[in-house]
Amino acid sequence: MSEALTTLTGFVGDDPRQFVSATGTSFTTFRMATTRRFFDRTKGEWVDGQTLWFTVKSWRDMARNVAESLRKGEPVIATGVLGVDEWISPDGPRTSLVLEARAVGHDLSRGQARFARTVHRSTPDERDRTAPGTGGPADGAEAEPPVSDDPWAAGLPALEDDPEATGGQADGAGLAGSGDEEREPVAAGV
Repeated sequence: MSEALTTLTGFVGDDPRQFVSATGTSFTTFRMATTRRFFDRTKGEWVDGQTLWFTVKSWRDMARNVAESLRKGEPVIATGVLGVDEWISPDGPRTSLVLEARAVGHDLSRGQARFARTVHRSTPDERDRTAPGTGGPADGAEAEPPVSDDPWAAGLPALEDDPEATGGQADGAGLAGSGDEEREPVAAGV
């Protein structure tokens, strides 16, 4: 199956709202505004283009994380499959651009964030409803619990160029730089 992924950068337009679908699956939506900026050579300055509004929809564990992490006005980046919702309102036919999110996070080009790993435990009802091929049990059978909730707990050996795992003695092979070189500061507001 082929999917064309779209990445949007912009700002959260409203606080995320949590819902439960008719099948019992949790999802979260929020509005996102994205404005294209371009350099107008005739004016010699950066100009804002048209602002486009999207509904970003996330499901299951990501839905919970989005609801706990994002607030109105924060810079955000979201990647997913772009689609259109259509419905009839009292004012007539309506449409909305919807991004079915595969990943959502704060835009770190505009600020800092701290990551906190979470482990969401699904209820037995949620596990029973999980479709085959989605990581859950098939035919209502109970799933085996994962060996570990920590993906880094597999006990794999450290890479040779990992100074934290090799007592600070990385040889630097294959690295872009040693970290000691001076770097040019990034211009603010770009």
